[in-house]
Amino acid sequence: MKDLEDIPALMAELGTRARAAAAELAFAPAAAKTRALTAAADAVWANRAEIIAANEKDMAFARDKGLSKAMLDRLMLDEPRIQGIVDGLRAVAAQDDPVGEVLAEWDRPNGLHIQRVRTPLGVVGVIYESRPNVTADAGALCLKAGNAVILRGGSESFHSSGAIHACLVEGLTAAGLPEDAIQRVPTRDRAAVSEMLTMTDSIDVIVPRGGKGLVGLVQREARVPVFAHLEGIVHIYVDKAADPDKAMRVVLNAKTRRTGICGAAECLLIHRDLADTLGADLVRALVEAGVAVHADAALQDIPGTVAATDDDWGREYLDMHIAAKVVESIDDAMDHIRRYGSSHTDAILTEDDAAAERFFARLDSAILMRNASTQFADGGEFGMGAEIGIATGKMHARGPVGAAQLTSFKYLVTGDGATRA
Repeated sequence: MKDLEDIPALMAELGTRARAAAAELAFAPAAAKTRALTAAADAVWANRAEIIAANEKDMAFARDKGLSKAMLDRLMLDEPRIQGIVDGLRAVAAQDDPVGEVLAEWDRPNGLHIQRVRTPLGVVGVIYESRPNVTADAGALCLKAGNAVILRGGSESFHSSGAIHACLVEGLTAAGLPEDAIQRVPTRDRAAVSEMLTMTDSIDVIVPRGGKGLVGLVQREARVPVFAHLEGIVHIYVDKAADPDKAMRVVLNAKTRRTGICGAAECLLIHRDLADTLGADLVRALVEAGVAVHADAALQDIPGTVAATDDDWGREYLDMHIAAKVVESIDDAMDHIRRYGSSHTDAILTEDDAAAERFFARLDSAILMRNASTQFADGGEFGMGAEIGIATGKMHARGPVGAAQLTSFKYLVTGDGATRA
């Protein structure tokens, strides 16, 4: 490995090695990839004490940096969360291999038989912040899709990510696959990120996973194609036909289960007809749960709320805060979401089928939900085993990016001596 002080040379070497590994992975047997992921899962569980010890170093570093409680929660690993990592690796291992899947097949009058077949992207660069489990998720999904991957985790998760990465490499070795298939940038130096964004000769796509600052940097500076993953400015609209019991359960879960994830609710929109009844009850329940409710003028008389400012609309708190506003109608709610949302995840709570259909048809977020907590907005809960991010753009991949979304396709054309007139 090159000198860690020479970032361009270091990254160039990682890129060269990843490109060579990708050439082998493109035709690696599905069984070998499954073995690698299963062995990696075994290694993570066997080394859980070492992973937790590494995480304790990261937690101390993060506390010294003054990270918020929600950010510390994103970073923290304990045995149940490590079990979740293990379960994710096994779930991806058990999935059908997407590489080689025939997406379409047809015959032409000119004598050609044509197939459109899934193929790996090549080399994926993943840049993420404080969640160390992304190391396992991204490594597993890229491998399943036949891609080599270069992982650049956040400085806060440096030790945790390193310990998890070592387990992934152990799995590759056990399956006889190239160790360079899953590489990790071995430095906290931010220059490595800038270098990755220009490695057009060795990286085929960049996936940024983090806050608005990181994603904005990547989108501004990248010369490599990017899967956009904007912040989760998640709205819940409580329609006039909402069921009170469902609404109470869903809103509290969507905001308070884990405030630091991108599916956490950040803005509550309440139909005017419910402002003094269910809407007020929801706001009071949030306040009692410890949430700082930034309320508009129609809700500010509720004890414990704080007055909302213009900055509260379109804000990703990732903490025990939520904006709350009374809207005149479903169309008013949708106008607000179009103006302030991030096209990530938005939900409607209603028993009115027509209202739900209108919400689904007229909004264009990557994920739209009805009567369900927005905390479900990830690939694990969608049955993808894990996800590398929630893509909010419209090119190539959108919504949870699982193994299938980390592939492209090629055309296989067969003739029997066919010639063109």
